[in-house]
Amino acid sequence: MALVEEDHGPDVARDVARALVVYMQRAGGQSQFSAPLQGPPPRSPALRTITDRVTADPSGDHSLGALAKHLNVSTRHLTRLFHDELATTPARYVENIRFDMARALLDQGHTATQAATLAGFPSYESMRRVFGRKLSISPAAYQRRFRTTTR
Repeated sequence: MALVEEDHGPDVARDVARALVVYMQRAGGQSQFSAPLQGPPPRSPALRTITDRVTADPSGDHSLGALAKHLNVSTRHLTRLFHDELATTPARYVENIRFDMARALLDQGHTATQAATLAGFPSYESMRRVFGRKLSISPAAYQRRFRTTTR
């Protein structure tokens, strides 16, 4: 990444790093982190409606009850749909979308508190816990690691 940055500048290097899902400045001893791979869209039109809704507005009310009510199905049926097609729960899916949004906001230079609010996390602390669980680092540490040396 340092060679790309030297030849083409920090913006191109940052874009390439994101595309490759690698850190521009990885701390010594840290294992490489990678984002979860996004699978194909759900086959079920009902589930596709929900995933599109969550993706379009990560900060909205996406509780299990609200999502089930939107589809006019039971919470149990919606949970089964998520499990069968996406191998996850509705809550975990929403969390993943919010996590991705928060990472993008941090990459754009928003503060961690702003990113938490805009991504739909109930608080900075809840976002910090998700970052800790998924990446084993805080949002601030994540932001530092994606910073280029010549910013």
